[in-house]
Amino acid sequence: MPEHLDASALIELAKRAESVASAPCSCTRTSLDGWQSQPLSLDETQFQEIGTLVSDDEAEPTFSEFLPGKTSYWSSDAPIAPRYFPYNRCGVWECSHCSRLYLRYTEGGGYFVDRRIRAVQSALIQDVPL
Repeated sequence: MPEHLDASALIELAKRAESVASAPCSCTRTSLDGWQSQPLSLDETQFQEIGTLVSDDEAEPTFSEFLPGKTSYWSSDAPIAPRYFPYNRCGVWECSHCSRLYLRYTEGGGYFVDRRIRAVQSALIQDVPL
């Protein structure tokens, strides 16, 4: 099981990744600044799960979202609040080619399953209590 990361650990990892990930990479062909359905062109083999935002302390993570102002789930400037949905269901993945970080989870509904992905930007991470 991957190590649980709190907001401060995620910020630290994101800043480290941002300091080394400047070159173009195949993982940046599609903008993933906001949540997206995982592109079929994304090469799964170049990603490694390095942590999780799923807490062992909660029996069922909340479905409450943290979306202040006029941000929406899909907004590229929506905050990344690890205790809130969908972040509380995410794995933290690193591109083995360029070290960029991504959040990934599976959205499931009555009739569909959609793998979603979003790039981690340290400036958007907020440690907001429930």
